[in-house]
Amino acid sequence: METAGPRTRAAARLGAHATREEQRKRRPVRRWQRRRIGEEQEEAVFREVVSFTRDPLPARYYDKDTTKPISFYLPSLEELLAWTPDAEDSFNVALEPLKCRQPPLSSQRPRTLLCHDMMGGYLDDKFIQGSAAQNPYCFYHWQCIDIFVYFSHHLVTIPPVGWTNAAHRHGVCVLGTFIAEWKEGGQLCEAFLAGDERSYQAVADQLVLIAQFFRFDGWLINIESSLSLAAVGNVPPFLRYLSTQLCRQVPGGLVLWYDSVVSSGQVKWQNELNEQNRIFFDSCDGFFTNYNWQEEHLDRMVAQAGERRADVYVGVDVFARGNVVGGQFDTHKSLELIRKHGFSAALFAPGWVYECLEKRDFFQNQDKFWGLLGRYLPPHSICSLPFVTSFCLGMGTRRVCYGQEEAVGPWYHPSAQEIQPLFAEQRPEGDGQGWVKTHCCLADAWNGGSSLLLRGVIPPEVGHVAVRLFSLHVPVPPKIFLSMVYKLEGPSDVGVALELTTGDAGSCHVGGISTLSETSSRHSPRPLRVPPTKLARWVGHCGQQLSGGWVQRCYEVNLQGCVLQDLWVSFSRPPGSREQEAFVCRLGELQVVDANSLLRPLPRVQAVSVSRVRWQRAAPEEEEEQRPARLRLSCALHWSYPLSHVRCFRIHCCRATGSPAEGPPGPEKPALLGLAFVNQYRVVDLAVAAAGPGTDGRVEFLVEPVPREGFLVPKAEWGRAALLYSGPHT
Repeated sequence: METAGPRTRAAARLGAHATREEQRKRRPVRRWQRRRIGEEQEEAVFREVVSFTRDPLPARYYDKDTTKPISFYLPSLEELLAWTPDAEDSFNVALEPLKCRQPPLSSQRPRTLLCHDMMGGYLDDKFIQGSAAQNPYCFYHWQCIDIFVYFSHHLVTIPPVGWTNAAHRHGVCVLGTFIAEWKEGGQLCEAFLAGDERSYQAVADQLVLIAQFFRFDGWLINIESSLSLAAVGNVPPFLRYLSTQLCRQVPGGLVLWYDSVVSSGQVKWQNELNEQNRIFFDSCDGFFTNYNWQEEHLDRMVAQAGERRADVYVGVDVFARGNVVGGQFDTHKSLELIRKHGFSAALFAPGWVYECLEKRDFFQNQDKFWGLLGRYLPPHSICSLPFVTSFCLGMGTRRVCYGQEEAVGPWYHPSAQEIQPLFAEQRPEGDGQGWVKTHCCLADAWNGGSSLLLRGVIPPEVGHVAVRLFSLHVPVPPKIFLSMVYKLEGPSDVGVALELTTGDAGSCHVGGISTLSETSSRHSPRPLRVPPTKLARWVGHCGQQLSGGWVQRCYEVNLQGCVLQDLWVSFSRPPGSREQEAFVCRLGELQVVDANSLLRPLPRVQAVSVSRVRWQRAAPEEEEEQRPARLRLSCALHWSYPLSHVRCFRIHCCRATGSPAEGPPGPEKPALLGLAFVNQYRVVDLAVAAAGPGTDGRVEFLVEPVPREGFLVPKAEWGRAALLYSGPHT
C-alpha cells in the first residue's frame, strides 16, 4: 500500500476544501480583498453577512459541547482501515519533531518507559488548543524517561498532540496503543490475522500511515484475546512487517509487544520473557512484561534476552495491584532489581500520585515519587540549539508574556509546556550543610504560567553552591549567546550566575570568559554589556531591572572544538559575609542561542484567511448584562509560515464597529485568544457586538510568530486578517 507522502496529503486536503466549498454555496456570499494598512503591512479583508444557519462540524474532530478541536481515537477495525488524512486531521499533527538526544535510544543503556493510563484517557488533554481545566494532571520529569506510551482501551489510541509536542521537545519518543481485549477483541483479531498476508499488511500500513501523518513514533501492540492457531501464527509476520514499514517511514520508529498472548494463542501472562513468548520479541523492537514478577523471573530472563536486555521493558504497576515487588512510593524497590539485572523499565500509570492522593499536594507528591527513583533513572541529554525554556508547565492560574500579565484564570495546554530541568537537590561535596533544591511553581511567571523556584543555603564553610539544571550534549558553534532571567525573593545580596560545562577539554578552546579554576571545565561567562545592533530584539533588556522585579543577564561565549555538556546556576555569598546565607530565587527563562541564527531574517506570516464562519445569538442573560446586542463568532483561521522557525503562534483579536468608508478603527490593544502549534486556529464563541443598521461590525485577527530563539517579533511582521460583517438581510 502506498503511504501518504506530500502528494497524497495535499490531495486529501484539496478534497476536503472542495467539500467545504460545496457547503458554502448554501451560505451567504463572502467577499475578500487585501488592504494595505502601512508601508510594510497588509491584511486580508473578508466580508460576511451574519446568518444563523447551522453548519455542523465533524463529530470526530470537534467537541460536541464546545466545538473546540480535539484529539481522537479509532474504535473499530472498519474505521482504522477507512481512515485517510483529511484537512481536519492537521489540527492534531505535532509541530515538534523528535529532538536529537544522547545517548540515542538505539544505545544499549537500559531505558525508562512511561505508560500513561489515566481514567480511560482523552480527558482535558484531548483539547488541542487547550482548556480552562483547574488542577489538571501534568508530567514534567521528562529528562528521566526515554519513551512515552499513551494508553487507553480503545482499539487505536492516537496520542493527543499536546503529549507528542511536549515529549518530542525533550527528546522522548511517543507511542500510541493498538489494543484488542475480551471476546470482541478476539473476533477483531481473527478478521485481520487469520487470513492471508494482505489482511494484516493492510492494518499495519494504516498504523504506519497514522504515525507518519501525526508525527509520533510507533506503537505498543497489546492483544489480550485468545487467538486461533491460524491467527497467532500470523502475529510474528505482522509484527515484522509493521516494524519494517514503520522504520522506513518514521525515523527511529518503535514497535513493542505486551506480554499477554503466548505462542499457542492463549492469553497467559508470563511476567517474563521465555520460550512461550520469545517469538514475538524476536519479531519487533521490544517486549513489555506483565507486572507480577519476582526476582527469579529476572534471573531467568538474563539468558533469554542475551544482548537485547535493554529491549526488555520490565513492567511496574505503580498502583501496586497483584503480587508485585513494589509500587506507589515503594516503586524504587522494583527499579532497584530491574537495573541490577540490566533491563529497561516500564512504569505503568505513574499518574497514581494524581488519581489517588490529594490534588492540592500533587506537585509535592510527584516530586517525591520521581525523587525516590532518581538514582535508577539516568537522564538523557538534549543535543540541539537553540535551547530556550521559560520553565512553563503548559498550565497556570494566569498567562504572562515577558513579565506582563495578559489574562487571569486557569488554563491547561500541554503543547505549551517548555523544556523542563532536572528536578533534584544538589549538595556540595564535603561536610558543609549547603544545598540547592528546585521546584516548579505556579505563583509567578516570566513567560507562560510558571517559573522554576530554587531554594538553598550557603553555609559559612563555602563560598558558593550550584545546581545542575540541564544535561546537554551540543557541539557548539564558534560563538553563542546565553541569557538568564531571574529574580531573588525578599531582601538578598546573594550573587546569581549562569555556569556551563564543556567537554572535549583536550581540544576545546574557550575564549572571552573567565575560568573558575585551571583544572575545571566549568566556566562563568562574561556578561554581554553592549549587544550588536542586529541582536537588539533578543538582548534589548540585558542587565536591566524588568517589570515585576525580574532581571535579565546576557552572556557571550567564544568557543572552538567544544561540546556544551551542562547548564548550572550558581549562588555565591555577598562580599564580606561570613554568615549562613539562605536564598529563594525564581528563574523565568534560560536561552542558549547560536549567534549566527540571530542574524538571519525571519519569514513573515502570510496568507491569513478566515473560513468556516458560524454565528450564534448571545444567551439572554448575556444580552441583559451587555449592550449593545452581542453575537458569538466561531471561525477557522489559516495562514502560511515555515513551521521549522517557530515555537508556536500567539493568536490575538481586536474588535470594533464602524462604517467601512472610515477604514480600520484606531489602534486597540490586541486581546490574546490562545496559542497555535500548526498553521491554523479555531476561534470559538468570540463575543462581538452586533452590527447596527448601515454599519459593519469588524473583528481583526492577528497571528504572532514566536521564534525558536525566543524574542518578540514586531507587529509589522505579524499576519493579519479582518472580518467585516453586517446584519442579516430581512
